[in-house]
Amino acid sequence: MPVPVISVPQMREWESATWASGQTGDEVIRRVGKRIAKRARKLTRAGDDILVLAGPGHNGADARAAREFLDERKVEILEVASPAADLPKLQELLAKDLALIVDGLFGIGLNRPLDDDWQKFLAAINASKTPILAVDVPSGLNCETGEPMGAAIKATLTLAVGAPKTGMLAQAAWPYVGRLEVLDNVGLVRCPIKSELNWVLPDDFRHFPPSRAIASYKNSFGHLAIVAGSSGFHGAAVLASRTAQRAQPGLITLFTQETAYYPIASQLQAPMVTLWRQDTKLFDKASAILLGPGLAGQDVPDDLKSAVRRVWRDSPLPVIVDASALDWITAQALPKNLLRVVTPHPGEAARMLGSTTQKVQANRLQSLREISRRYGNCLVVLKGHQTLIGRSEGEIFVNPSGNPHLAQGGSGDVLSGLIAGFLAQPEVQTDAGLAVRYAVWRHGNAADELQAQGGSWVVEDLVKELGNSL
Repeated sequence: MPVPVISVPQMREWESATWASGQTGDEVIRRVGKRIAKRARKLTRAGDDILVLAGPGHNGADARAAREFLDERKVEILEVASPAADLPKLQELLAKDLALIVDGLFGIGLNRPLDDDWQKFLAAINASKTPILAVDVPSGLNCETGEPMGAAIKATLTLAVGAPKTGMLAQAAWPYVGRLEVLDNVGLVRCPIKSELNWVLPDDFRHFPPSRAIASYKNSFGHLAIVAGSSGFHGAAVLASRTAQRAQPGLITLFTQETAYYPIASQLQAPMVTLWRQDTKLFDKASAILLGPGLAGQDVPDDLKSAVRRVWRDSPLPVIVDASALDWITAQALPKNLLRVVTPHPGEAARMLGSTTQKVQANRLQSLREISRRYGNCLVVLKGHQTLIGRSEGEIFVNPSGNPHLAQGGSGDVLSGLIAGFLAQPEVQTDAGLAVRYAVWRHGNAADELQAQGGSWVVEDLVKELGNSL
């Protein structure tokens, strides 16, 4: 199940509950060390030099505990008590060809600004340009506010113990936290804290998608209608359709404009491609509708924009809206039984709110809540680093997968196609929130798999990788 995003006092409460249960701190530290080492091995190769920076607190103990499990690596531990006295030794070690630095200097309890000596010490580490794995929190970062306390480690990867801390998700913290991953199942009791913000874990999808009945046929798995593509933007329609296929709905019909028909139809096989007409009826046979990919340019007629608004307002089916179509839907109350999903990036979210991208990014959670509230309590996928999924009320989920190489044209079309492909399936519709979270996580995870393989990948590779990983 997802883990809550918690404050430092709540983490202390969780630790106290764990010690009260009889679990020992030494055992938790050993488990954390083992998990740190497992991740460090993935970031390095046999024979590589790893520098462990250990402070006097629990983070230092966690970092030191990793050494036992870092077989076939050359590990040096620098015990740091005085940054001024230890700086020459640090500079000597940084002169080596290090593959990784493990940061265990300060933990989540840091509540005072660092003095000049510590600032110089951390600056030397950052200046080395060596990849850094931070234990629980990058040293120097305030876990409540996400602001550096005068200076902070700029980690490549941060491994939060148990759960992410609130400040780590702040925009100000992103340059320091780097990629954020959670070390769960390290011996802590089940988290007693409830939070509106929850971190998605891969295990959340252990039994998803649901298995299919042995005697199924294509009509068992729904019919997705996609309205997409225009002159010069036909690729978005193709990407959305091909990715929707990866979710394996029973049928897909793509409705497009005459100017885009031939380039789209010539690239698709199984999806049916037909012309959009003013009298097109999307409700009749479909089980879900996707509106928006590639609907751009000057040749999108007003009647199509009106149809988007009508479908959003009136269709009894799940409706997913993406890209330019987000500008056409109307802010209004909707019946509670309707399933509506919007997938804006920060710029699109700003237009939906009549705001700016900067304001959206400064408070992503509140931006999601407000979009959902204005647009009929729809389910919102606010894309970007740590994509958020949720509604105007209730839990919001933070997606951990993905990487900066997803910042390519067409990536959003792939995501909307995958979401729609799942939501077209009647059995999946029974837990639409889980389906959307899964699609978002799988989209990012496929990008992570591609990045791990090396090379320079493109969005078409992402579609193919989704097929492999699904």
